[in-house]
Amino acid sequence: MGTSAHLDRFVLDHLPPTDQQPEFVFDLPELVYPERLNAGVELLRRALAAAGPDARALIDFDHEFSWSRVDAISGRMARVLVEEMGLVPGNRVLLHGPNSSWTVLAWFAILKAGGVVVATMPMLRAAELATVIDKARISRALVYSTLADAVSEARNATTSLTQVMDSTALQKAAQALPAGYRFDAVDTAADDPALIAFTSGTTGRPKGCVHFHRDILAMADTFGRHIVGLTKDDIVVGAPPIAFTFGLGGLVVFPAAVGAATAFADRPGLEALAETIARHRATALFTAPTGYRALLKLAGGHNLSSLRTCVSAGEALPAATSDAWHETTGVRIIDGIGSTEMIHVFISARGDNIRPGSTGKAVPGYQARIIDADGKPLPPGETGRLAVRGPTGCRYLDDDRQAAYVQNGWNLTGDIYRQDTDGYFWFVARSDDMIVSSGYNIGAPEVEHALLRHPAVAEAAVIGVPDPERGQIVKAFVVLNEGHAPSDALRAELQTFVKGVIAPYKYPRGLDFVEALPKTQTGKLQRFRLKEPK
Repeated sequence: MGTSAHLDRFVLDHLPPTDQQPEFVFDLPELVYPERLNAGVELLRRALAAAGPDARALIDFDHEFSWSRVDAISGRMARVLVEEMGLVPGNRVLLHGPNSSWTVLAWFAILKAGGVVVATMPMLRAAELATVIDKARISRALVYSTLADAVSEARNATTSLTQVMDSTALQKAAQALPAGYRFDAVDTAADDPALIAFTSGTTGRPKGCVHFHRDILAMADTFGRHIVGLTKDDIVVGAPPIAFTFGLGGLVVFPAAVGAATAFADRPGLEALAETIARHRATALFTAPTGYRALLKLAGGHNLSSLRTCVSAGEALPAATSDAWHETTGVRIIDGIGSTEMIHVFISARGDNIRPGSTGKAVPGYQARIIDADGKPLPPGETGRLAVRGPTGCRYLDDDRQAAYVQNGWNLTGDIYRQDTDGYFWFVARSDDMIVSSGYNIGAPEVEHALLRHPAVAEAAVIGVPDPERGQIVKAFVVLNEGHAPSDALRAELQTFVKGVIAPYKYPRGLDFVEALPKTQTGKLQRFRLKEPK
């Protein structure tokens, strides 16, 4: 490990013990990184070298930024972080913004300043933000102006967050710097923490996944380089939030690594995404299977013929969706499985190597195998737990669940798979109660807790049920308090209530009123009985 540039050592001091960390494998020449590495600086260096300073980098609905401007503006933002907000290397910075050029510029600025990026989805409510802030001991926040209220409310509920600047103030402060100003980026170590990506587990407690500067480059140099294969001539669009590592890779890291451009829609939703593809003649698309199914319905009204590369992750891609997209567009979707713990996709295939319904093979740089309950490798055709290792891996921030995810040096993703005799991996199921709906991971207990805050609810249990459009939907079973009667109006009221307590995408699309919930003799909920056919 190189000498850290971090003066604030909170993240370094709360990494898992060495014996609980995965075995890292760097078996490709491109994965051998120098001891000193700042991922923001290196990505922009690659972009400028590949495409040139004047090439388009970020395209908003009404504005464009070249790569030289991205470099210059992010440097100015970094100066504001250091000089006006007092950032020192290693401080965590909350980045709360939509998919937009501003969010990307701020992301580069935080890395240049030596901060640790903690990006959060725009849909998160104050209570959810406060949990992240407390867990990561976040002291500073950059927030898009229209989302500032939630961060202000979260700040009042926490103790560590002392400095908040919205996008308008940050832009003014950056513009006020002298013309031609250049920021000297912090000389971070390759294994200094660069970001903490939060994911919710089945217990509802968020897990912070720590990734180093070298990890950010590694996702570009494995999946990005060997499978996605963007070039400087590509224009990329996508639906996943930049706060998700799937979105971060597809919309920020992979394009920057080759000097491609990213175009952002003017509003959320698949209709806006389809409009953006047509308007900018986008060539590469990143979204979940749900997004592809929605775009198929919109294809007749929008010109999608410019697409040449389409990438899916977040949930298993059904063969029927893959075939329908190929029939409509002539493009075969690149499917992949990744995880926040691994930073991005580690099993996939492209082109003629794609087998619809299969996730693919281990991405160059990674190794994958199927193991039994004792950790022993299983032969082809046998179903078991998926184990992965490579240049990236799980490092939970101060979390006792690390020992469950990493065993014997391998990362256990929580997925059940089988591998065929040709080496292709086929998804079977999740091994826990995580609900994967439209590519979003939703912990059942979190939804239950939200329902229980309503005065009409005595008990609640939540499961995922199959859905042809979303993969799964959240379904709740609710026992009412005395004095409340089941009704369609109350069902709608509860659904709306949950949307106001936690991120709206987590609300139960299905909701049944029941007299009692199935439990063990000791009072433990038996979710599996709720999943049994009636």
